[in-house]
Amino acid sequence: MRRAMARAAVGDDDYGEDPTVNELQHLAARIMGTEDALFVPTATMANLIAVMCHCQRRGAQLLLGREAHLHVYEHGGVAQVAGVHFQALPDLPDGTFDLDQLELTIREAHGSRYHPRPELICLENTHSSAGGRALPLAYLQQVRLLADRYGLQVHMDGARLMNAAVAQGVEPAQITQHCDSVSLCFSKVYSHGAPWARWKRHKLGPAFVQGHGAWGHAPSLPAGTGEDPREGCRQLRITSFLGLQGLGAPAGAVLAGRREFVAEAWRVRKLLGGGMRQAGVLAAAARLGLEHAETTLRRDHDNARRFAQGVQELNSPLCSVNLTAVETNIVLVGVKGDWPSPAELCERMQAVSEEEVAETGHAVSVLLFPWSARSLRAVWHWNISTHDTELAKNKLDFVARKCQEKLALGLGTSPWSTGGD
Repeated sequence: MRRAMARAAVGDDDYGEDPTVNELQHLAARIMGTEDALFVPTATMANLIAVMCHCQRRGAQLLLGREAHLHVYEHGGVAQVAGVHFQALPDLPDGTFDLDQLELTIREAHGSRYHPRPELICLENTHSSAGGRALPLAYLQQVRLLADRYGLQVHMDGARLMNAAVAQGVEPAQITQHCDSVSLCFSKVYSHGAPWARWKRHKLGPAFVQGHGAWGHAPSLPAGTGEDPREGCRQLRITSFLGLQGLGAPAGAVLAGRREFVAEAWRVRKLLGGGMRQAGVLAAAARLGLEHAETTLRRDHDNARRFAQGVQELNSPLCSVNLTAVETNIVLVGVKGDWPSPAELCERMQAVSEEEVAETGHAVSVLLFPWSARSLRAVWHWNISTHDTELAKNKLDFVARKCQEKLALGLGTSPWSTGGD
């Protein structure tokens, strides 16, 4: 990827003269089945631009899910910057809305002189807070029909659109055809697998769930623990946290839609300070990721599914997983009981101890994210192999057993000892 960035042909993208950016935009539009696409620095900016293009009256209303990334994790930009009003609807467990509730909300607004006027519906696909679930195609069609009935537009936050396409065994355009605009994040689609051109040569298997992780350095042990227990052992660190999906490109996203929409999006990008000059350096990395998405994402889904099955097979009273909710590369692990909490369990998964090396022969540090009061999240990416996934499963088995032993001895609230008991 760095070689591709170093060798990229560049120009002034602000004048439309960067050949690598232009190639990327054409490729993205072709894959997503849209007339045009615009390269922007981040998916957050892409979503904000989309809202500003669709909702040009201050006080217009955006309908979206209560747990949507755009609602929770993008700093309320559509309100702060665009003057657009949020109406957050309850999310169902699979990341969809109750369509009857959606229609009732629209009808109430249309029937009142006092309500903000809804102009845009925003969907997230895959849905991060639902555990990376892909929105059903039939649901997308129903949302499109409802939006047309009341004259609303539909924007898709498709940061993980490629994960949804791989999971459902369809081309991305079959998903985006139901939307007026779609964003796609390149830091979530990089892989080293077969080119996207091979998409039609393979029949995709069952929908695999989504996850995430990344390589790094094993943490140092505290002073006073004696010899480093990791000496001569495999040192692995699988990471999983909120923002990073770990699929490779350092930055960049596209916003795609009709040609006139993208022309207006260019103006808003300039307004927001998103115009770039020799952006081909970033576009080269994004293009590499887009061209190599399918094979690696499918492997990521498979590894996430394998990990989730391993959690289920542990049959531990401390943790559980809903296999039906594992569709792409994200695994939400439920944490039971009063102790350990998700944060404490994540700390124990990251810690390395002499006892672990003695029992398992490995020093494995797994960095997970405490997602909620009763769950943690793991997400897979292209650097995490099947073998790494097995190491992570074994680490969870070890940590769960040690926690159960502490509970049996009434030591559940004692500090975690990295040097063993």
